[in-house]
Amino acid sequence: MTQVNVNIRIDDELKKEFDTVCGELGLSMTAAFTVFAKTVVRQQKIPFEISANTPNAETKAAMDEVRMMKKDPSSYKGYTDVDEMMKELRS
Repeated sequence: MTQVNVNIRIDDELKKEFDTVCGELGLSMTAAFTVFAKTVVRQQKIPFEISANTPNAETKAAMDEVRMMKKDPSSYKGYTDVDEMMKELRS
């Protein structure tokens, strides 16, 4: 089977980190990319999830607020009565 060169461009720091991880796994970067390519061809898909489910600023702020509330439950008002909570929300 004839082999060909494939050139890709990636960030220098990413390349260094990838090379280190590949070495720790006993692989060259070429072997790692070959494993990836063979898996894509065999499975006919990218062999891992790719998503853009990054929360927006409002969601991030809400998540930060929940983390703060978990650290200090006395920093927020809790409810034991749904009607009381709804009355306050509507006011």
